Order: sequence, then structure tokens, then C-alpha cells
Amino acid sequence: MVDHRRIVFAASLGLTLALGSAPAMSAQTEQAVRAVDARPVDPILRTAIDSPLRDGALRARDGYRHPLESLEFWGLKPGMTVIDIQPGSGWWTDILAPYLMRTGGHYIAAGADLDNPATSEGARKGRAKFEAKYAAQPGIYGDVKVVGFGLKSGPLAPPASVDLVLVSRETHNWVQGDFIAKAFADIYAALKPGGIMAIEDHRAPAGADPLKGNGYLPEAYVIEQAKKAGFVLAARSEINANPRDTKDYPFGVWTLPPTRQSAPSGQPDNPAFDHSKYDAIGESDRMTLKFIKPVM
Repeated sequence: MVDHRRIVFAASLGLTLALGSAPAMSAQTEQAVRAVDARPVDPILRTAIDSPLRDGALRARDGYRHPLESLEFWGLKPGMTVIDIQPGSGWWTDILAPYLMRTGGHYIAAGADLDNPATSEGARKGRAKFEAKYAAQPGIYGDVKVVGFGLKSGPLAPPASVDLVLVSRETHNWVQGDFIAKAFADIYAALKPGGIMAIEDHRAPAGADPLKGNGYLPEAYVIEQAKKAGFVLAARSEINANPRDTKDYPFGVWTLPPTRQSAPSGQPDNPAFDHSKYDAIGESDRMTLKFIKPVM
């Protein structure tokens, strides 16, 4: 088994400059960028990941999503305040909320913006279902808070109050909605100086069109957009890479597991569609990036 915890942080001042212009880093920011956490595996985090309370189908995806290695790479620590952007059904919530409750931290989910009349009924119902699930078990998940997030939403949190913001497979949606600049600005405002923006998303080939709409984004494009918002690239990792992913499927990335789309969006599933070769590929090839808000 590859020990992903030994992966050296590939990005530092030199890499940041090599990838283009970036905000000048103070000595304190550079120290935050170069910090590598060499602690042993956090036993509370391991317990949260291995918990039998996690849905079995979701746990089965750990082999593709590498929660322990990813969270360690991004720099999760006990007692942090963490915002999980658009958490869906709660894949990361089931890990992060119990961990943060037990270590004195705080978990905040950024969900549907209920104050925006344009927010769909489906999105509103999804948020209500999410809130009900976690409110029903405070002894396991703690006080899970949900804030509105969208094109017209206000601040995610009081300025400079958050330690880490997790953006898991969402940036490709923001590009299609012309939302990525606002999203990154909102995250930047919420983070403390030295705070972390953690990104995982489906990775397109270098030079691909970010507006193609197939669910994949070029890694360089995401880095560029984050830098425009003021972030410094601290590290990049191949923890969630999948070299079998050829990224050329009939229904974009959603052809692959776990979505396994078999017909154009809005049409009924095609029962004759052969999923076998796509299932053999597994989940998508993903970029895994760590950004720092500069310390002035």
C-alpha cells in the first residue's frame, strides 16, 4: 500500500511563482505554506472514518476518495472551525462533524440559500433533509450549523473566523454558473489569515476548455482562479489521481461511478446501457489542492 502520508508537499514559493503571478508572500505566509504536519495518524480522525455509523455504500468509496490521506494533506487539526461547501448528502459531514465535536471544533455546512427566491424547491428540500439528519443525533455529530450559499448569499461566517474550507467536487459547477469568482471571494473573506482552502475536483487534461460542461476542469484553471481571489497555492497532491480515467465519456464524468448516468440529462435511464467498462475505470481522476490565505 502506498503511504500517502509520506507524499512531500510539492508546492512552495518556487512552485507558486512557476505557475504564474501570485500575491507576494510575507515570511509568516511562507512559513504556513511550508508547514508539513508529521504527526502520527490522529486516532480520533481514524475512529470517525472507520465508524460503523457511516453508511456502508459511502464507506465503500473510501478507496477512491482517501479521506484520511486527503484530510491530513489539507491540514485538518483538532479544534478547527471548518466550513464544508455544498455537502450534498453528507459524505464528508459524517467524518468531519463527529471529529470536530470530539476535538472541540465546529462544523458548518454551506447549503442552499433560502433567502434567494430563485433557489429551487429541490434544493430547499435537500437542505431541510440534511439539517434534519444531523439535528436528530447531536450526541454523534454535535451542533451542525448550515448557512446559505449561492449567487446572492451573504457572508459564510464572520470575517477571518474559519480555519479550513473544504470544496469537494464543486468548482466545476461554479464555472458553468459563472459563480467561481464570488465563491472564492466568500471563502477568502471567511478564512483566518493562514487559513486553508482545500479543493478536490475532477481533473481535465491540461489545456482543456473549462466551459466544456463535462464535469472536468483543468487544474491550472482552478489554480488561476484561486490566485485571482488572493490565495497562495501551498501544495498539490496525486492522492486522488486515477490514471485509468480517459475523460471522454458519452455523459461526461457522470458516466463513471458513483453516478453511472446512462442517458442524456433529463431523460430516463437507459436499461440497455453497458456500464461495465466505465465501472472498471472507477471514480474520476481528481486534482487535490491546498491553498492558503496570506498572512499579512
